[in-house]
Amino acid sequence: MKVLLINPPIFNLIPSMLPKSIDESRGYNPPLGLLYLAAYLQKHSNHQVKMLDCQVEELNYKQIKDIIQKDKPDVVGLTTMTFTLIDVFKIVQLVKEIDPEIKVVLGGPHIDIYPMETISQPGVGYLVLGEGEKPFKNLLDEIDHPKRLYQIKGIVFKDEGKVINTGRAEFNRDLDSLPFPARSLTPYQKYFSVLSKVQPVTTMFTSRGCPYKCLFCDRPQLGKIFRARSAKNVVDEIEECQKMGIKEILIYDDTFTVNRQRVVAICQEIKERKLEIGWDVRTRPDTVDKELLINMKKAGCQRIHYGVEAGTQKILNVLRKGITLEKVKETFRLTKKIGLEILAYFMIGSPTETKGDILQTIKFAKKLNPDFTHITITTPFPATDLYRLGIEQKILPYDYWREFAKNPLPTFVPYIWEEHLTKEELSQLLKYAYRSFYLRPSYIFKKLLKLTSWEEFKNKAEAARQLIKV
Repeated sequence: MKVLLINPPIFNLIPSMLPKSIDESRGYNPPLGLLYLAAYLQKHSNHQVKMLDCQVEELNYKQIKDIIQKDKPDVVGLTTMTFTLIDVFKIVQLVKEIDPEIKVVLGGPHIDIYPMETISQPGVGYLVLGEGEKPFKNLLDEIDHPKRLYQIKGIVFKDEGKVINTGRAEFNRDLDSLPFPARSLTPYQKYFSVLSKVQPVTTMFTSRGCPYKCLFCDRPQLGKIFRARSAKNVVDEIEECQKMGIKEILIYDDTFTVNRQRVVAICQEIKERKLEIGWDVRTRPDTVDKELLINMKKAGCQRIHYGVEAGTQKILNVLRKGITLEKVKETFRLTKKIGLEILAYFMIGSPTETKGDILQTIKFAKKLNPDFTHITITTPFPATDLYRLGIEQKILPYDYWREFAKNPLPTFVPYIWEEHLTKEELSQLLKYAYRSFYLRPSYIFKKLLKLTSWEEFKNKAEAARQLIKV
């Protein structure tokens, strides 16, 4: 069976509360979920798999249609996120215009939250729930035998007009058993990050799930229990990436340093193999220490993304972060001393947060003085406690994400948490935050001194151009 996996374009991305210029200054990351599916099919089936990343290839709808017509797939699989829903359904429509017999399968985070709303959309034939490697393969094996589909866990389908949900499959607890993502199916040389000094870059998951329960995150509600790959398995993939000519790896684990012993083992394995590839990670300020940071630096770690979120202890507690401002300051001091770059994440407009609290957060961000900061307006997303709380307290008017899932329109704009400040006031504070952080003369001078390559200069110059427009 010929299978075409598509990462949809983002012509109709739901507007975020970032300033437009900041929102556009992004790089391109490989669609890792689809690449895991492709690799699993290559290893465990005889299905012919192709990948189409419409984003990095910058394809328009006509070009996408031409490629599908030329390829003549039996099955089209699409990764589906709530923020890209309109474009996903446009691709579904294109597929059905080309050939109504092509079967359409959707998977991704949106599917886990809104399966019934999605399966009811025109042209959508099947859904894959949760981690899709095994359910997707099993679905493809039996897709022409509807009665056999009842035995497959982790899918949603229609049989004689009736929607059948077989329930979620069990989480894969042996992540080492999964083949590495099939990066060679994409133009992997094109992927880059505005933060990176080199190109190409790729992304990687060394674990799945997160043990923490932040108010604004959907992980607890989606049942994402924490599981981690072994150090050897992780470094085998890093070595494969280096052999492909990839220069930097962005490790996208929710919290890379959950298991300190495993991180030390990964660093040791990298050093023993004498690999020379840069990498960065995302984690919490309370899960690292001096010795661990030194280990990471020696093994090639270049940058750490820390989720700070707020500059007042009151708001950190409201968000259930479980960290203190003092711990954040100490971790940033250590990280800088050891020579690792820092990207700090902040949110403004959280529950109970006042203008004074926000100004304190901006002040705290400048005092911490990370290499980069990413600031957003707190937005309640589906399947989060923040969203549920907002509806209960009537700060949010109704279950609007569900209504959008039923009828996705390009005019949709998500609500934000307008408890003490309006959307317009928060938008102005966000612009002020970016200007006051990035346009400091001392910050600009420091960045200029650190430039090491023409590629880095081009990336940073474009980012600066966008910032000036804020």
